[in-house]
Amino acid sequence: MRRPNGLAREAVRFKPASFAGTFLALLMSALIVSACGILLETGLRASVPPERYANAPVVAAADQNKYVVTGSGEDREKEATPLPDTARMDAGLAAKAAGAPGAAAAVADFTFPVRATDDGAGSGARALTVPGGVLTAHGWGSHTFTGTSLTTGSAPREGEVVLDAGTARAAHTAVGDTVVLETAAGQQDFRVAGLAEAGPAETARDAGEAGALAWFADAQAPVLAGHPGKADAVVVLAEDGTGADALAGAVKQALAGTGVQVHTGDDRGAVEDPGLGYAKVTLFGIGGSFGGIAAIVAVFTAAGTVALSVGQRAREFALLRAVGATPRQVRRAVASEALLVAPLAGIIGCLPGIGLAHWWFGQLQDRGAVPQAVDLHVSGLPLLAAVVMGLLTALGAGWTAGRRPARIKPGQALSEASVERLRPGPVRTLLGVGALVGGAILTGVSARSAGDDAAGAALGVVMLFMLAVGLLGPLVARLCAGLFGLPLRGAGPAAGLAAANSRTNARRLASAITPIVLAVAFSSTLVFMHTSETHAADKQLRAGITADHVVTDPAGLPVDAAARAARAPGVEAAVGLLNTQVLVPTGSGEFKALQGAATQGVTGSGAELAKVQDLDVRDGSLDRLGEGRIAIDRTLATSADAGVGDRLPLYLPDGTEVSPEIVAVYGRGLGLATVTMDRASLAGHVTSGFDSTLLVRGGSEKSLTALGEVTDASGYATERNRDARLGAWMNNTMAAVLGGFAAVAAVNTLVMTVLDRRRELGTLRLVGSTRRQVMTMLRWEGLLVAAVGLVLGSAIAAATLIPMMNGVTGDMPYVPPLMYGSFAVSVGGLALLAVTLPARAALRRWS
Repeated sequence: MRRPNGLAREAVRFKPASFAGTFLALLMSALIVSACGILLETGLRASVPPERYANAPVVAAADQNKYVVTGSGEDREKEATPLPDTARMDAGLAAKAAGAPGAAAAVADFTFPVRATDDGAGSGARALTVPGGVLTAHGWGSHTFTGTSLTTGSAPREGEVVLDAGTARAAHTAVGDTVVLETAAGQQDFRVAGLAEAGPAETARDAGEAGALAWFADAQAPVLAGHPGKADAVVVLAEDGTGADALAGAVKQALAGTGVQVHTGDDRGAVEDPGLGYAKVTLFGIGGSFGGIAAIVAVFTAAGTVALSVGQRAREFALLRAVGATPRQVRRAVASEALLVAPLAGIIGCLPGIGLAHWWFGQLQDRGAVPQAVDLHVSGLPLLAAVVMGLLTALGAGWTAGRRPARIKPGQALSEASVERLRPGPVRTLLGVGALVGGAILTGVSARSAGDDAAGAALGVVMLFMLAVGLLGPLVARLCAGLFGLPLRGAGPAAGLAAANSRTNARRLASAITPIVLAVAFSSTLVFMHTSETHAADKQLRAGITADHVVTDPAGLPVDAAARAARAPGVEAAVGLLNTQVLVPTGSGEFKALQGAATQGVTGSGAELAKVQDLDVRDGSLDRLGEGRIAIDRTLATSADAGVGDRLPLYLPDGTEVSPEIVAVYGRGLGLATVTMDRASLAGHVTSGFDSTLLVRGGSEKSLTALGEVTDASGYATERNRDARLGAWMNNTMAAVLGGFAAVAAVNTLVMTVLDRRRELGTLRLVGSTRRQVMTMLRWEGLLVAAVGLVLGSAIAAATLIPMMNGVTGDMPYVPPLMYGSFAVSVGGLALLAVTLPARAALRRWS
């Protein structure tokens, strides 16, 4: 008798279709696992090389994260959440840093936007023409580390500004002229003290974003930025002969106890590019959270394919047992087959996995989710993990599927192999029922939750129901074949035979259905979750904006826009909105988290806000809205377990902790804002002090055009909805990756199943069935598989989405009919294609 590895090689040689299917499943598994692993590792290792701070050996800055601590002792964990805006430090600490041994100088650094305006230009001040209407401003002291140098004039003093030479030339402005600029401190005339050529470090960071640059006196810059006494960072320059590490240690000692962090090397880049923190969260979400789900689905599907391949060779194993093969030899043969196929499939699958990771990462950079300076990190670790995972999957699935033919008595082997078992084993059945019950329980939990809690529970719902379908596959398939086969019995002999085949061969049917259920359930959940949220947000936004006019400007609105609009003829109310985000602690114990909440800062009273915006107040009143008093959406109230009269701890955009009183709870937070507060409470805690939106009741469009772009509520809602559709790309991409993988697995399984039935199809031709009748029977079987998979997948998606959307939006899921129809047509088309093409090849010899 041949050795097990010899048996394995012969099996691959004489059963190529079965092993080709296994190879493809393991290859696709390696592809998706390696791609997600590469993105995860990139997120963990991501860094941004310093550009503006490239010549600054040491940079001190405030911590740009807030933390949630869970557990204690050895189980203590600390999870960081990036702040929505820049956390700033005391500018006076520059003097302390300058006194550190080895420090030549310490410069407080400021970066803030300034609006160019032509208002007041007729009173002797010159209007600046700036692309986008915004200049990026700094304190003049930054020239010491950026290489910026004066070309004419002198350094700025209070009330003066230095412009970059290009901007000055475009505006025909010279030294001694007066220009009018808008800052967070208001509109003001500034004398042009000098013109400067921006240094390489300054140009690398700012020119690509704003282009126009301005420098103010260091003493005045923090006031103009809206952060008196605060600096974005402190740059410490070294004396000759002092290394960066030695200087960093000295600065840490000098600033000990202030909570300021000291950075060197690539860590300096994270200070000047706050987008890195969010990029890490995004990459970790794709590579970690989504990657974990994708890995489970990949392993689950690949294991099913391997098990199908082993099961299709039950006769061969039975024959081996009948001629004297021991159980150990059979198990070793199965293991040898896995060792022959899995490593090669994994290695080849990693190549397109690297390509997918590169494409995905590039798309994230193009959409601004990841800074351009971050590089994709490809190492051998995620690739090795993908190959090992595929190998373990093949070994585990093969061992499980081959356990029964290996243990059975030789005399019973052939008879057992000719009859399909009607039900799974007791352990598998028990686990399947447990998963089904667990999914039902989590569905109830999701229905009673709101916001992120509902979304988190929903993920468990879809996973548990999918596990139940996989474990109870033969029973589910037999039940569905009986139900769906009823209408087929009256559709002709071929359809009746298809129904009988499907009911008798439930295991074969289950192998084909499971990947389709996976594809439909996950794709529907991801895609329709976003369509539901977008639809609900758009509906809330259109109902919530009651203003006659909406004024916006990409550069931000003038600081006095609301006051100027209120003076326009016929205007009843004008309210400015500063849109930003705050962090709210939610949960308790091991489930504590920081939840980002969209926030609008209101210029005006709650009564004025009610004239231009209907928040759908459910409890309390907006009349008391003001300093230390906020209104929140009902979903946040549920997540934070807070209501009217309670104080809600939260972190402002720059990380400042406050505990305002809740004066109202409303229902349109998804479309408008989750938190509503007075604008004065946000002033000084955001980088840009300019309002994002102005809502006006009454007046005319003509009287408001000087303030920005004017539209009505419908036009504003349409524009906001367009922005939301851009955000749908992430969900759609994940759905395409996961759904595409499951679809390929479904096609692969159907092809394997049809090719394994060549003897059966030949028998049908021998007993008188025409080629057309056999093909018609197979098409009906394909449609039955597609219908069952579509219904089960849709049912799982519905069980996931209905409670989740009820908790998040208070409404039923929104499923666009054309989109769902495309899902159904795709599933049916793939199933028909997967059975038709191999069937034609199998029937050629019987033509």
